[in-house]
Amino acid sequence: MTKYVITYIGGDQPSTPEEGQAHFKKYQEWLGALGSAAISPMNPFKGTQTVSPDGSVTEGSSVSMSGYTVVEAGSMDAALEMAKSCPFLEINGSLEVSELVEM
Repeated sequence: MTKYVITYIGGDQPSTPEEGQAHFKKYQEWLGALGSAAISPMNPFKGTQTVSPDGSVTEGSSVSMSGYTVVEAGSMDAALEMAKSCPFLEINGSLEVSELVEM
């Protein structure tokens, strides 16, 4: 099986704690449905700093990545199907799916 990285881009923050809990529950259900295919789920980013080519450092991400999940799938199409059911899409987020090349 090939490993794929599903990267979370953008997305709206919950406006209330209850909304956040409801979304988290959907996310847990999605991961549960993936079963053993989700080999490294729920890897959020925090405190991101960006280093520019000139060496300067700024707070935050220049590309709005907020985390990733690693899945195993038989093909890119199968990994894309997994991503299409992710509740992150419900909060106006986008997902990038990339084959993970292990060196």
